[in-house]
Amino acid sequence: MSALNEFSLQGKRAFITGGAGVLCQALARGFAQAGAEVVLADLREDAAEAAAEALRKEGFKASSVGMNVLEMESIQKGVDAMEKLGGIDILVNGAGGNQKQATTSPDLSFFDLPLDALRRVIDLNLFGGAILTSQAFGREMVKKPEGGVILNISSMNALRPLTRIPGYSAAKAAVSNFTQWLSTHLAQEYNTKLRVNAIAPGFFLTDQNRFLLTDEKTGELTARGKTIMAHTPMGRFGSDEDLVGTAIWLCSDASRFVTGIVVPVDGGFSAFSGV
Repeated sequence: MSALNEFSLQGKRAFITGGAGVLCQALARGFAQAGAEVVLADLREDAAEAAAEALRKEGFKASSVGMNVLEMESIQKGVDAMEKLGGIDILVNGAGGNQKQATTSPDLSFFDLPLDALRRVIDLNLFGGAILTSQAFGREMVKKPEGGVILNISSMNALRPLTRIPGYSAAKAAVSNFTQWLSTHLAQEYNTKLRVNAIAPGFFLTDQNRFLLTDEKTGELTARGKTIMAHTPMGRFGSDEDLVGTAIWLCSDASRFVTGIVVPVDGGFSAFSGV
């Protein structure tokens, strides 16, 4: 096998939660271009299907499923859909996000953050964004002699907690820890060819963080956004496509001896001390 062929996902089937999101749609397109058949799962069923339809129009194999990552019965529908296609090779746990109600501000102090908002953020990012789906799909993936890949989405918050978002930071730190734990557990107890890794994106403008990084009236960077730029050596926010190469590497044979790692894709943010 040539070096470039090792990055191929030809013949692989990938299931992507949070599939209607901007970053996960970019991953789906990248995986499809690398040869994989992709299934986009999202609570927003119509949006997931629209994304899948766009890929089909480009000639790729793509479908969608409506799924709530916080309900095991709903997740099982995704498992069943993959079994009908012939099984799953790659699980991308892309569901997640923050909420304004769980974010400190001049109008909402840490001491007044509502428990239900904090719980929703932690539940979505940790349980729905990693644990429950890994349980449901992993049960099937361990049976495959050729193994497979679980790819979690962590965050810069896991490396160093950012101000104002305690629930999201705590949840993503737990996702990174869980990634390491699960990689060891599955390899030692079930299947040495079933790998688990994570990507820790730096700062990408998304619907979840746009209100923190840009002024909704002027579109200019907020003070927080300017601070991030000052601490990002490459001097820009990440674009949708910036995650794709790393994800393909981690989900392909090119990384067949790589498990239990969290890869920053952050323009150098995690490497910069600020001076």
